[in-house]
Amino acid sequence: MKIERQNKILELIKNNDIETQSELLEKLNAAGFTATQATVSRDIKEMRLIKIPSSKGEYKYAADTVSEEEQQAHSYLFSTAVTSIDYSHGLVVIKTNVGMAQAVCAALDSKNRAGVMGTIAGDDTIFVATRSDSASAGLVSDLKKLMSSKIRNEK
Repeated sequence: MKIERQNKILELIKNNDIETQSELLEKLNAAGFTATQATVSRDIKEMRLIKIPSSKGEYKYAADTVSEEEQQAHSYLFSTAVTSIDYSHGLVVIKTNVGMAQAVCAALDSKNRAGVMGTIAGDDTIFVATRSDSASAGLVSDLKKLMSSKIRNEK
């Protein structure tokens, strides 16, 4: 049932501009799937759905289209080039090895993360402007996982 529900979610977000979990839940229920808000929330997290700008200027759910090879390359890049990540309010600061900030920033920009307003990269520092403290915290958490992925993969 979970696989069928998640496949339906992918179909729904592909064919509709769905902006909220409650809207997704309504469309799932209308399609004959019984689910709760918590279930939809877990599905979104497990499926790694992202929010991207819609044609109406709002944000909508979409599947993350980063390939497995790109994901591995990003993991390697973050685990070898990034030295620290921290945030305060709506600003994330990423420190890298000298000369690596542009490459790390390009990889970050390619992910089109919801809540990220823009990035600026220097030689060894990246500033990421986010829409909220929670967006900053989520970004830092995700990037720290990427930083530690090489360590886990080599063990």
